[in-house]
Amino acid sequence: QENAAPQKAASLLRKQWSLYSVTPLYRFSGARLGEYARLLGASIAAEKQKGLAVGVGVDLDVAVTFRSLPELRGGQRDQPAMLVQLSSRSSVSSKSSNEKLVWSGCFCCVSGEDFSENVPEDFTCLPLFLANGAENYTAMVGSWFQKTFDCHFCRLSISPLNLSWMAAMWTGCSVEKNACATELIFSVPCLPQPLDISYAIHPEDAKALWDTVQKTPGEITQEEVDLFMDCLYSHFHRHFKIHLSATKLVKVSTAIASAHCKGTIKFLQSRHLLGVLMLLTELAISQIQ
Repeated sequence: QENAAPQKAASLLRKQWSLYSVTPLYRFSGARLGEYARLLGASIAAEKQKGLAVGVGVDLDVAVTFRSLPELRGGQRDQPAMLVQLSSRSSVSSKSSNEKLVWSGCFCCVSGEDFSENVPEDFTCLPLFLANGAENYTAMVGSWFQKTFDCHFCRLSISPLNLSWMAAMWTGCSVEKNACATELIFSVPCLPQPLDISYAIHPEDAKALWDTVQKTPGEITQEEVDLFMDCLYSHFHRHFKIHLSATKLVKVSTAIASAHCKGTIKFLQSRHLLGVLMLLTELAISQIQ
C-alpha cells in the first residue's frame, strides 16, 4: 500500500520510534482532541511540579497538541491515526514565540478492521502506539491515557521471525535507484562479550534474489521467506564459513524502513509508510489478543 498524501507523513519519517501495543480506549472521542490536549498539558505540568495543582488552560512550559491524521489508515472502517506532540517554551515567552518539539506520539490502526469489529461500541481501537522522545514524557503521556481511557500500554518487541518477514517484504518493494544497502544484523549467542555480525547486500542483488524466490507477485508465504533467508545464509557461509542460522537476527535495515528486535523502527519512505504500519498494527493486535 502507498500513502496517497506523502506530505502528511513527514512528521513520522526518519525518526527513531519506540513501539507499543495499546488495548482499546474506553469512551475516547475524536471530537474532543482540543480538550484532551488541555487536560494532558495540565497533567504534565502537575507531574513536573511534583503534584502541585495546575489549572486547565493556564500557560505551561510544555505545550500539548493533538492532531487527527485520517490519511494514516488502511480503510474507512479504521480509526484515523492521532498524533500527540509536546513542545517546550519559556515560561516568559509569548504565545507567538517559536516552540521546540520535544516529544511525539502516534496512535494508529492500519487495516485492523477485524479486530475493531469484535470490540464493544464504547471502545476505540488504536492498537499501535509509536513514541519518539524522552522516556519520562512517554511515561507521563502513557500514564494519563491509561487513567483517562482505561487502557494499557505494553512494549512491542519484534521477533527474529518477524524481522525475516520484514527483510523479505521490504526487499521486494520497488525503490528508486541509488537506494541504501539491505543490512541484516545478527547477534552471536553464548559469548563472554557481545558480538554482532553485519551482513550488507546491494539492494538490486537482494531484489533479484527475492524475485527468483517469490512465486506469486503480491503474495508472500513463510516458505518463500525461509528460502530467501536460507539463500542469504548459504552465500555468507560460502565466503566466511560462518553459520548465520546459529545466530539471532536482531535488526533489519532497508530503503523502506529500519527495525530492531527491541521494538524500535525508523520509516524511510512515505510511499510505503502505510504498508509498514499495517504490519506493525498486526503485530500489536496479536500481542493484545
